[in-house]
Amino acid sequence: MAEAPKIELFIKASNDGESVGNCPFCQRLFMILWLKGVNFTLTTVDMKRAPEVLKDLAPGSQPPFLIYNGEVRTDTNKIEEFLEETLAPPQYPKLCCRYKESNGAGDDIFHKFSAYIKNPNPGLNDMLEKKFLKSLMKLDQYLLTPLPYEMDQNPDITMSSRDYLDGNSLTLADCNLLPKLHIVKVVCRKYRDFVIPAALKGLTRYLEKVYQREEFRCSCPNDPEILHAYHSVAKYLNK
Repeated sequence: MAEAPKIELFIKASNDGESVGNCPFCQRLFMILWLKGVNFTLTTVDMKRAPEVLKDLAPGSQPPFLIYNGEVRTDTNKIEEFLEETLAPPQYPKLCCRYKESNGAGDDIFHKFSAYIKNPNPGLNDMLEKKFLKSLMKLDQYLLTPLPYEMDQNPDITMSSRDYLDGNSLTLADCNLLPKLHIVKVVCRKYRDFVIPAALKGLTRYLEKVYQREEFRCSCPNDPEILHAYHSVAKYLNK
C-alpha cells in the first residue's frame, strides 16, 4: 500500500476570517478532495490579513491553492487534472465524466446570472431574467434527457431519473457547477425575489439530491457570506 500523500488545501476565509468564504473555485477543490476520500488539511486564509505564509508559498496568487507532498500548485483547472490523475483507482474513485456533454451542462448560467443581478435598470430586467431563465431551462432539459447508459438499460425510457449531471455519482462536472448554482440560488432570492421554478423538475430534483450530500452542503459558504460578497455588485431594482 503506497504511503498516503500529504495534502493541504488553502481556501478563502469568510468575513469572520475563519469559516469557508465565498469562492466557487475553492469549494470545487474542497468537494473533489472530499469525494476522493483522501486525508487532507483545510486552511482558510483571511484575505484581509493575508498572512506572510501566503507571500512565501504562492506570491501574488489568490486561493485556492494546494500543497501536495511539499509542492505548491496554484491553477484550479490544473489542480483538478492533477488530482484526478494522481488520486486514481483502485485506491481512489474516478471523478471524470463518462459523457463530455455533462462537462458543459449549465456553463452559461453564471454569466447570464451576473448580467441579470448586476443590472440597475428596471427596463432591462425582464429581458435579462428571460435569458437567465433560458439558461436554467437548458440545464433542466439536460438533466431530464436520458443518458446513453440509461437508454441501454431501458430503450423505452423517455425521461432520465439520474441524480446528478453524469449519472448517479457526483463527478468533476458537479463540483464545478454546484458551487455556482448555490450562489445563484441565494443571491437571486435576496436581490430579485427569484426562486428556481418548481416546473423545472430536473433541476429541482438535482438540487434536492445534492443538498442531501454532505460533501456539497458542508463545503458551501453560509448565506450571509455569499450575500456580503455580492453586496457591492448586486443592484436592487428601484421600482
